[in-house]
Amino acid sequence: MTYRKKVDAQQAHIVSLRIALGLVFALCLAFAYGWWTAPKDLTIHVPPDLRSGSTRKWWDIPPESVYAFGLYIFQQMNRWPTDGETDYQDNIYRLDAYLTSNCKAYLQKDYELRRNAGELRKRERGVFEIPGRGVDDQQEQHTIQNSINEWTINLDVTADEHYGGERVKRALARYPLRIIRSDMDPERNPFGLQWDCYDGNPQRIEVAEEVEVSGGQQ
Repeated sequence: MTYRKKVDAQQAHIVSLRIALGLVFALCLAFAYGWWTAPKDLTIHVPPDLRSGSTRKWWDIPPESVYAFGLYIFQQMNRWPTDGETDYQDNIYRLDAYLTSNCKAYLQKDYELRRNAGELRKRERGVFEIPGRGVDDQQEQHTIQNSINEWTINLDVTADEHYGGERVKRALARYPLRIIRSDMDPERNPFGLQWDCYDGNPQRIEVAEEVEVSGGQQ
């Protein structure tokens, strides 16, 4: 009887060890899955002024980075070096990863309207920031954070259009761009941001004549 009790106790101990081993194995599988699915790259936005140290939350995006992204994408979209009828369409496809679905549809419609109206054929176009009205201007707030995932940036830019080597249009306007956080495709979009088109209608602005002239020479 005593031997039987010892055998039963050993069998129960073996079962408990097997259960513990199974739990450890399952835990190892969970750790392995977490390690395998963890992102290999993590984008950290650092303020442009590196003369002093900075402590930031990893998910926080400084307003300077949002503004720089918006200006860069807007300039690229409006850069037609040879022919707006082909360059504008190519830009929409080339910058697809940096556009929301709604914005891509809006720009495609805008392209078709301009093309049908004859506003693109053989047109060359470029935009540049008006000197003194950029992100460093302390008089106005050019980046407005609406939420943790959404911003509105105000771009004060000059748009020049040329046809046959002659300038046919110069427009100075403020464009309110809507920028949203998007980390869906870091391979094609390392910024983790997307342009969601406009947060209002563009507004014409006036600047000093000497600023306009100097800007046109850039």
